[in-house]
Amino acid sequence: MKKIFLNLGKQPIANSFLSSISKNSLQKEYFYKLKVCFDTENFLVSVKDPVNPKIQYTDEYAHRASESETMRNAFKLTAKKLHERFKPKKVMEIGSNDGVFLKNFKKNKVIAVEPCKNLANLTRKKFKTYPSFWDKKLSNKILIKNSKIDLVFSSNTISHIPNLKETFEAVYNILSDNGVLVIEDPSLSSILKINSYDQFYDEHVYVFSALSIESIVKKYNLKLFDIEKINNHGGSLRYYICKNKGNYKSTARLKKILSEEKTQGLNNLKTFKNFAKRVHKSKQQLIALLKKLKQKNKKIISYGATYKSTTVFNYCKIGTNFFHYVTDTTKNKQGKFTPGMHIPILPPEIGFNESVDIAYLGAWNFKKEIMKKEKEFRKRGGKFITHVPKVKII
Repeated sequence: MKKIFLNLGKQPIANSFLSSISKNSLQKEYFYKLKVCFDTENFLVSVKDPVNPKIQYTDEYAHRASESETMRNAFKLTAKKLHERFKPKKVMEIGSNDGVFLKNFKKNKVIAVEPCKNLANLTRKKFKTYPSFWDKKLSNKILIKNSKIDLVFSSNTISHIPNLKETFEAVYNILSDNGVLVIEDPSLSSILKINSYDQFYDEHVYVFSALSIESIVKKYNLKLFDIEKINNHGGSLRYYICKNKGNYKSTARLKKILSEEKTQGLNNLKTFKNFAKRVHKSKQQLIALLKKLKQKNKKIISYGATYKSTTVFNYCKIGTNFFHYVTDTTKNKQGKFTPGMHIPILPPEIGFNESVDIAYLGAWNFKKEIMKKEKEFRKRGGKFITHVPKVKII
């Protein structure tokens, strides 16, 4: 049974950056109610009422995974690791974005699945690309001209698909008998530990745990046989899944993480109700800090027009009342306005100048990369603020 434990209020589509804030544009802006629930039967955490994917994943989708040095390096290492461990003859990625993972394999070995047409147009120049949403129909279409797949990889995508039944049945259909599905997604355990409630937004229909994945895949003749903790996005898990008849045995680290999650209470509704209280407290503390800085006439901006920051800005009602603007290196975000709160977005070479006193870390999950890059800002007395794991000035 699904139980609501967190209400993050009215939210916009996180990737829907506005080109204009004219009256006509604002009237067309889409909002939904972001309520998060816990399933007491399979321990799955999800958005209560998911947004239609066709509204989210359009030919104007803004995120480019390859624009982050951290993610480029992470995907390169992951590709090498998976290739060495499983030696796949055929690799497919669900949600291939701009090809940052698949480019590490030989072109004739890979298949990309990417529903956003603008991104699919980038990858189809390099390798076979299917510009469609992942489902059983597409898996059958791919099999007409291809052999079964030995390695299906999906990073931060399976958790975006509302219909898990269709998703896993399609995966089972396309996997070779000893093939492996590898999923990377934000860790529910990490989110609770560092209070990163901004991991909840429209695209993250689900936030998985090992307990929930183990429970869910069983229904589709699949089994979770291994798991790995990784640092991406403030703490993620990499799940290794195969068919029930696959030649893979459960690893010791899987058993260890399942035990840790039970100890943490990820199978208990009370744990999530306590988390909701911490989220509310974080909101109050962030607003109080911004008000204090504003009273001291500090110029505050946000560093990174991230999807996660969309949740924070709209939940806390933070806009140009606190931030002068947001800076972001992504070209197709520049010159636009953030969803919901309509803060202007500038390129950092213009906006991140000596007039800035304080920068909010919208991209807190790239903190190390940012601290290294912005040494001069810190040397001259510039400060960063964050709400993860708690509200503070860095």
